[in-house]
Amino acid sequence: MKSSYALRAFAAIGASALSVLAASPAAASTGRPGPPVKTITSGLDGPYGLDIVSSTRAVVAESDTGEITAVNLKTGAQRTVISGLPSPSGVATYANKIFVVLGGGGPEGPPPPTGYPPASLLVANKDGTGVRVLADLMAYELKHNPDGQVQFDPSGQPYDALSNPFSMTYTRWGLLIADGGANDVLRVDPRTGKISTYFVPPNAKTPECLAPGAQANPGTIGCDSVPTGVAVHGKYVYVSTLGAEQPGAAAIWKLDGRTGKVLKVWHGFTSLTGIAVAPTGTVYASEVLHGAPPGEPPPGFDPSTVGRITRIERGRITHAQVTMPTGLEYIGGRLYATSWSIAAFLGIPHAGQLVQVNPRAFR
Repeated sequence: MKSSYALRAFAAIGASALSVLAASPAAASTGRPGPPVKTITSGLDGPYGLDIVSSTRAVVAESDTGEITAVNLKTGAQRTVISGLPSPSGVATYANKIFVVLGGGGPEGPPPPTGYPPASLLVANKDGTGVRVLADLMAYELKHNPDGQVQFDPSGQPYDALSNPFSMTYTRWGLLIADGGANDVLRVDPRTGKISTYFVPPNAKTPECLAPGAQANPGTIGCDSVPTGVAVHGKYVYVSTLGAEQPGAAAIWKLDGRTGKVLKVWHGFTSLTGIAVAPTGTVYASEVLHGAPPGEPPPGFDPSTVGRITRIERGRITHAQVTMPTGLEYIGGRLYATSWSIAAFLGIPHAGQLVQVNPRAFR
C-alpha cells in the first residue's frame, strides 16, 4: 500500500531548482534546445489524469486545484468543467458522462473533507453537473485488501496509504483504475459502481527492493508495485507501475483484457506514471523522475531536464525528453502528455502543461 506515487523524493530538488525555474518558467521549458514537443496549453496545476475526448477536446484532472479542465486541442483554450474536488487524479469519459477518481491521501491522513470520501470514484454529466459518488474504493480496500499486506500497526494507524488511485481508463470490460496505494488495478461497472479486483502486480524484487528497510509494511518482501497507469489496445490491457521509486523496479504489464491474465512484462524502468498504446501496438510510458538527482541537487540544477517518455516499438526502445510527464494518451496518430505535472513539489504553481509529442522527439 505504498504512497510513493506522491513523489515525495522529488521535493529534494528544492530551492536550487526553484531559483532556476521561478525566474522564467517559460524559458526553462522552451528557451533551450530540445526535442520537438509542442505546448498545447499551459498554466495548469498538478495535471495528472488525461483523456482525449475527440480530435479537438481533452479533459485534464488538475490535482492541485481540484478541477477537471476541458482543453481545446486546436487553440489551447481552457474551461473549468468541475471544481471543488479533493485531489482528482484520474479522469475518463464515456456515454456523455465524466468519471473522476480521487486520491486517498497517505498514512498521514486523507485530504481535507469536501463531502466526497477519499479514494472514491465520481460520475457527472458531460457538462460537469450532477456530480455524485459512484464507488468507494477505500471501503473496498478495507474489506478485501487484494494485495494481502498488513494494513494497520498495533495502535490502529495505517503503515502506508491504503487506497490512493492514480489513473483510470474506460474499456469494454468496465472502468479500470490503477490504485497506487492499494497496489492493484480495480474494475468498476460504470452503470452500477460494482467493484471487483482485476489485477494485482507482484512486488518488485530488485536488489534495492530486497534491502533491509525498503518495505513499509511488515512481512512484505520487495518493493510495492504501485500501479499508476492503465491503457487499452484492442483485446489487451497495459498497466504501468511506479515500483516504489526504486531504480529499475517499475514495469509494464500486458494483460488479456477480459481475464487480466499476464501475457508479457517489460522490466527495468524507474518511476513510471502513465501509459498509452498506439493502434500499431507501440507502447509509450512516462518516467516522471528520470534524471532527477538522488539527493540534494547541484547548484543551478535545471528541473526542465527531469522526466522522459519511453517508446517501445517492435522491441526497440527510444526516449523523448518531456519535463515531468504523467498522463499519456494516443489518438489520431498523435501522442499527448501532461508535463510539469509535479512542479508543485518545487513550490512552483501554474507550471503544468498539456503537450503534443511528435515522433521525431524519440531518439
